[in-house]
Amino acid sequence: MSTGTLLAIIIPVVVVIAVLAVAALLVLRRRRLRERFGPEYERTVEDAGSRLKAERELSAREKRHDSLDLKSLPRGVRERYAREWANVQEEFVDRPEDAVQDADLLVTSLMRERGYPTEGLDQRLRDLSVEHGRTIEHYRAAHEINQLSMAHQATTEQLRGAMMHYRTLFGELLSDGGQARHAKA
Repeated sequence: MSTGTLLAIIIPVVVVIAVLAVAALLVLRRRRLRERFGPEYERTVEDAGSRLKAERELSAREKRHDSLDLKSLPRGVRERYAREWANVQEEFVDRPEDAVQDADLLVTSLMRERGYPTEGLDQRLRDLSVEHGRTIEHYRAAHEINQLSMAHQATTEQLRGAMMHYRTLFGELLSDGGQARHAKA
């Protein structure tokens, strides 16, 4: 066989293999992002308008998240937060609007103590979504109800729902969400 014939066979084979390798990497990346972000993956795809833009956004979130100095909380601090949460829940009986606002403040305080930046809701949601993608919708829902509450437009049932939503994220943050692997010593 001549060199030209060999090149005519080898070059297309190499190109096909390279294309398949790139496609496989993209599929693996997509699967990893879906598993890590859970429902947040589809929400980001919808918001971004394309999978490629969404995956870039999610990868950027991961990169930022990896640069954070997240830490596990000592037992005493976790216990203090658990007591504070119990107080907020008790407050709900007599002052539900105040309790929801206090729950929001307590969640934000816990985030800060764990090492999450707390500047702006959108950034908090992006940062939390990396390790808490399956519960971040609870935070969104609770925050929306809290906004209604601050305008005295939330029903008692909505306020009760907000407390449950906050409790879901609070519990995950308090227990490190099973994700202590990113904590830095």
